[in-house]
Amino acid sequence: MKLITIHQPNYLPWAGFFHKWMISDAFIILDTVQYHKNEWQNRNRIKTSQGAQWLTVPVTYRFPQTIEQVGIAPKPWARKQVAAIEQNYAKAPYLDKYWSELKPIFEQPWQDLCTLNVAMIRALGAMLGCEAPLLLASEMGEVSDDPTLRLIELSKALDGTAYLSGSEGRNYLQQSTFQDANLELYFQQVEAPVYPQLHGDFISHLSVLDVLFHCGDTSKEMIRNMGGMTQ
Repeated sequence: MKLITIHQPNYLPWAGFFHKWMISDAFIILDTVQYHKNEWQNRNRIKTSQGAQWLTVPVTYRFPQTIEQVGIAPKPWARKQVAAIEQNYAKAPYLDKYWSELKPIFEQPWQDLCTLNVAMIRALGAMLGCEAPLLLASEMGEVSDDPTLRLIELSKALDGTAYLSGSEGRNYLQQSTFQDANLELYFQQVEAPVYPQLHGDFISHLSVLDVLFHCGDTSKEMIRNMGGMTQ
């Protein structure tokens, strides 16, 4: 079985994003679909002494731009995010292990959101031991606009024999269409990992930064073991 997974390029994704990458044979970044405001493409959360805090990249977006077309607004977002991370994770045991590599990514003069997100995803994936190839849908040629056929055609382009969806895919994917295409369909099944955190009561589903800064190398197995997949 050659298992393919496809996901939009989220900003500083949560652990479950990397779990999908870890258990797949290839990971396609779906940057060719329409951008949606106030979702996960330009923001995610870290933990502070006041609770969860959003880190948001300001964008220049005009409907109906696709994710790959969305620009970054000329505002001092990076400086503020660096300060927030350094302040709130100063006492985290593994901040120093990863921050020297991540901080320069924040500080580069990014012009578009997708390029920033992919750079962050690649860096974080390397830290977590994600080994499957990472590809961009925008570099793979034309495919159908139909949400289900698009996934099938991208998977087939890599000679995939199975597709791994997020659990929410049960609500919208045309499962019979996968059967007709001789492509096995699986759904991710995970539970958010629980681990020691700074700043009081545990908060789940934060950016994977929170896992790395608190857990270090043990983050790899923690994320890999947070679940599996089911039909």
